[in-house]
Amino acid sequence: MKEIDSNKHAWSQLSKNHYEAFKKMLSDGAHRFNPYIKDEIGDISGKKVIHLQCNTGADTILLAQMAEFAAGVDLVPDNVRYAKALADDLNIKNIDFIESDIMEFTEKHSEKYDVVFVSEGAIGWLPDLKKWGKTIRHLLKDDGFFYVFDSHPFFLMFDESKLAGNVMEVKYPYFSKEPDVDDSIGGYASESKGGVKAYFWMYTVSDIINALSSAGLHIEYFNEFTENFFDAEGMRDADGNGLYNYDYNNKKFPMSFSLKATVK
Repeated sequence: MKEIDSNKHAWSQLSKNHYEAFKKMLSDGAHRFNPYIKDEIGDISGKKVIHLQCNTGADTILLAQMAEFAAGVDLVPDNVRYAKALADDLNIKNIDFIESDIMEFTEKHSEKYDVVFVSEGAIGWLPDLKKWGKTIRHLLKDDGFFYVFDSHPFFLMFDESKLAGNVMEVKYPYFSKEPDVDDSIGGYASESKGGVKAYFWMYTVSDIINALSSAGLHIEYFNEFTENFFDAEGMRDADGNGLYNYDYNNKKFPMSFSLKATVK
């Protein structure tokens, strides 16, 4: 698929920078799960975890430090190469990384896991959430659970350059099925890189819930939060906990959500 191939190229432009940035943050103890993720996934000691769309593996390493074993999966060969280097640098042994498009992963991987984990900025890079749901079910043990923390689609609708001024103008239609195309990528853990085509698919709450439910999963909860996990222009750091918010957004609208699902 041309869009996936283009995204693979786009994300590869950030691999080295992400490796260097997250190596420093992990070494300094500055990279950690936000309080919502930490509280909601709970005690996963003794668990086997797989992290989908793992980038260069920083969150996979956090999972490995909490679990018996963690595997990370990513589309980009350079991301997987740097993820392995990052684990080696930090002497993390109970970990592995796999190169694969999530849309093709069920054809390549048959291992089962106690926890399937997705977090922060992952869902919109996938063109088919129904296949995503089937992949999650394929990977999950019958007594395991799936957990995701990501951007709320309500927040994703609006022009990010205007939200800082408390102006809500829809720029990305909620029900659009055509991907938005950007000519740059990055900016949260490295300088933004231009000269690319990055395709991002809008998703709805019903897209997520129906994809998981139709794959045979039961939604345990769907929680919504005012904070966001990156500064989308003009935000303030929410108490140094890895989350951000606008000064005016006091219980006004959601910017992120979490969801936990188990096998029916």
